[in-house]
Amino acid sequence: MVLLAVLPVLAAGCGGAVKTVTRVPAAEMRPSLEATADHLVEQYNQQARAVRSLNAGVELNPVAGSTYTGVIEDYHDVRGFILAQRPASIRMIGQAPVVAKNIFDMVSDGETFRIFIPSKNKFVVGPTELERPAKKPIENLRPQHLLDALFWKELPAGKTVLFEEFDAPPRRYYVLTQVREADGAEIARKIWFDRADLNIARIQVYGTRGRLLADIRYEDWQPVGELRFPRHVWLVRPHDDYQLEVRITKLTLNEDIAVERFRLEQPPGTELVRVGEEGKEDRP
Repeated sequence: MVLLAVLPVLAAGCGGAVKTVTRVPAAEMRPSLEATADHLVEQYNQQARAVRSLNAGVELNPVAGSTYTGVIEDYHDVRGFILAQRPASIRMIGQAPVVAKNIFDMVSDGETFRIFIPSKNKFVVGPTELERPAKKPIENLRPQHLLDALFWKELPAGKTVLFEEFDAPPRRYYVLTQVREADGAEIARKIWFDRADLNIARIQVYGTRGRLLADIRYEDWQPVGELRFPRHVWLVRPHDDYQLEVRITKLTLNEDIAVERFRLEQPPGTELVRVGEEGKEDRP
């Protein structure tokens, strides 16, 4: 009782040392919207169904390697183009600044990837499921990894989806966790919604044994016609030892893209490199 009586006196007599009041500017105050799990599942599935094709001008920032491998290679000011069309077609071209010469040109049809690297005069062909250890992690960059980040798989009806709140000040999130139940319960996917606007902020994709295959973050959602789409995407592939930042500068959605634009033939005089199928990775 004596302690309870003394505490207010101490607080009042310490020149405000015990209590600090910080006024948050109105522009920085973030709302905390409410939603149910069913609403968020439907919102996610609607977005997944809505985007059928994409034609984008982009700025790319690939970063290969990590503190675990001892070498980090950061590629700056790469301009490029991305074409993507469901179910599994994608083409990505990266160009050097100023001179606009291609650094790489890569395509995938969901089964086979093809990559042309002009500086090395190499044309690489292999199965999309391939897990190939590379001395240079940048060589693990695959077009289908980006396709999976741009075109989402719907959450199947009737499957277990967990629902939670998560606070990471100054932001608050809702998180949906899709569970894989084939051989015991495992996490298949986590979908994060920013409670300030209920936009999807992050998707994490897991393989078997809890292996994190992809960690993708989304920002700067903007309207595109009647739809909305993020203009800033970070793709991290921890086991492939690279990350790719994509800033979309120009975007068209759901226009038909000719099949010919996804064709990439080997240029004459280039070295053909066929990579095998030894050791396949879990894919999203």
